[in-house]
Amino acid sequence: MSSKRYHHFKGNNLTPSENVERKVVELLLISKIPDNKRDSSIVFELKHSSECAFMSRILAQKRGLNLEIAEVAAVLHDIYVILKGSYKNHAKLGGPIAKKLLQEVGGFSKNEMNIVCEAILHHSEKDIFSDKPYNELVKDVDVFVCSLLKNSESSYRFIKSETLFKNYKKRVEKVRTELNLPKKPAFRK
Repeated sequence: MSSKRYHHFKGNNLTPSENVERKVVELLLISKIPDNKRDSSIVFELKHSSECAFMSRILAQKRGLNLEIAEVAAVLHDIYVILKGSYKNHAKLGGPIAKKLLQEVGGFSKNEMNIVCEAILHHSEKDIFSDKPYNELVKDVDVFVCSLLKNSESSYRFIKSETLFKNYKKRVEKVRTELNLPKKPAFRK
């Protein structure tokens, strides 16, 4: 038996998705953009990317999707925000960044990279329901994870139109039903 033990996110035997998660954490830890110049704090982005990766694994299993692709799409969905600190057009600007990162990390087919990048490009379109399972997964994961944060409902009501807020709530309730959680409250108080 080898005296070396496996440790998550350490060593040379990481899966491609673990390499991506590690890279995202490293990018946040070395960021030169201070919190006062970012739309969200570095701590939030660290937590949010990790929580989305975790939740994507659960929903991917429930939906019969590839866990690696789901995890990578979820952890990278805010890659533009992670690197630039801004949410302005972050979905559209994040897709090309994600593609480059996936190429650098390696271990993903062209088709897998396309699925991941498409999910990132469309994740802000919470009011559009498509037949693209990974696009929908990332949208649902993003909204659901945020719904668990204190005061998320009042924040969404303030920054989103009434119609868009209703679609956010619809997504949260759908995920809660899928996970056999009580439908209400949809958002943490």
